[in-house]
Amino acid sequence: MAKVQKVSIQEAVSQIKDGDMLTFSGFTIWRRPMAAIYEMIRQGKKDLHLVEVNGGTHSDLLIGAGCVKIWESCWIGHELFGKIGGNLSRKAENGEVVIEDYSHVQILYRMAAGALGIPYMPTYASLGTDMLNPEYDHLGKLGLRDGSNPKIPKKKYEIAKDPFYGSELVHIPACNPDWCIAFVQMVGEEGTVRVEGQLYSDEEAIKASDNVIIVAEQVVTEDYIRREPSKNLIAPHQIDYIVELPWGAHPTGCFGCYETDGAFLSNFFSSTRTQEGLDAWVDEWVFGVKDFNEYLSKVGFERLETIRANPALGYSTKVKRGKR
Repeated sequence: MAKVQKVSIQEAVSQIKDGDMLTFSGFTIWRRPMAAIYEMIRQGKKDLHLVEVNGGTHSDLLIGAGCVKIWESCWIGHELFGKIGGNLSRKAENGEVVIEDYSHVQILYRMAAGALGIPYMPTYASLGTDMLNPEYDHLGKLGLRDGSNPKIPKKKYEIAKDPFYGSELVHIPACNPDWCIAFVQMVGEEGTVRVEGQLYSDEEAIKASDNVIIVAEQVVTEDYIRREPSKNLIAPHQIDYIVELPWGAHPTGCFGCYETDGAFLSNFFSSTRTQEGLDAWVDEWVFGVKDFNEYLSKVGFERLETIRANPALGYSTKVKRGKR
């Protein structure tokens, strides 16, 4: 078993090759590895294939910046700070990115099957819906299910009879991304991962992936993190790289550490409705700073302190709520 390497965010991202299949931690605007997204854009990654249980600010930005060729998921957006991912919509309309649509539970089952090491997962989900319309098998229509890419299944799904009771099922193919990039609250120096709050589909995404980069608020000793093993999610042998980077999920939130930066997300959504707007935003917030630390300085100490969580409560007492 190879030893987990502690590296910089630049070193970790440099391991990702153009065309690789990626998945991520978190859910919509929570615990997304935004620092890694910024770095992938800086390093000019191209033709990435994203497969995720749901999209969010991270993938909408990566798509808008021209780094993505294929996106497989069920939904993308920024919750109440911008309902639909405008960059994905624009790129899809222009034929610059391929969308392969699954229902939420189907894409979760793809990741779960990959985590279990089985080739597919049976489900009743979406029977009788257009989700299973062959017309919407975009990878198939483009001839990409010919077996030449081992990460793309030869079929989007297969309808089969349950051999035990005779009912009709959908077989959903497993997914095994080249990389999972996960943002978590804490990781041990040898790679033991702890996630606080909701786990989302992190366990499935990490276990399904060939390689895993953990970006964490804190790196702690293994002695400390193993004192409460019931709180830990992933063992070290499944982790390849760890990066210690406080605030590395900003502007998305990290439970117990800080909340989503709603104003920042709203600005991103409104500013990137056109490609020109997206390019200007990227020039300012990605290429306009040399690294993530300079990005945080640009965001500003006062703004970060406003969204910092009270450790006793798990949320910020300074964020105004219930008002526009």
